[in-house]
Amino acid sequence: MTDTRPDTRPDTRTAVLVRDDLAPWQRLNVTAFLLSGITAAHPELVGEPYADADGNAYLALLGQPVRVFEGDAATLRAARQRAVTRDLSTALFTAEMFTTGHDAANRAAVAAVAAADLDVVGLAVHGPKNGVDKVLKGARAHP
Repeated sequence: MTDTRPDTRPDTRTAVLVRDDLAPWQRLNVTAFLLSGITAAHPELVGEPYADADGNAYLALLGQPVRVFEGDAATLRAARQRAVTRDLSTALFTAEMFTTGHDAANRAAVAAVAAADLDVVGLAVHGPKNGVDKVLKGARAHP
């Protein structure tokens, strides 16, 4: 059978980079939080809601794949700097955010630290494919 759907491959990319020394639950938590930031900033990335054959409704999902990478602390610091320099949509998660209990405290924890001193444990970026790829230089695909 031939696929007759139009080619809808996006010209943008969404990727998450998590620090390689995080516990598994932290990696998953950070990834979920970071993708919520990208989704909030880019609602056009969300597809249509799903439904199964029995008529049960399910929420819409991101309409493009998300690449997940890992790297050490230096890789994350460099990626954050490149993302900011390239003016890409960037979501950030710092180690301090694991100790807070709500969104306002998370923002305060980030605001209290100079950019160069942030203890970045996760980063999500969205933008042109070549720009995202350059931000992720030195990172490796998450196993």
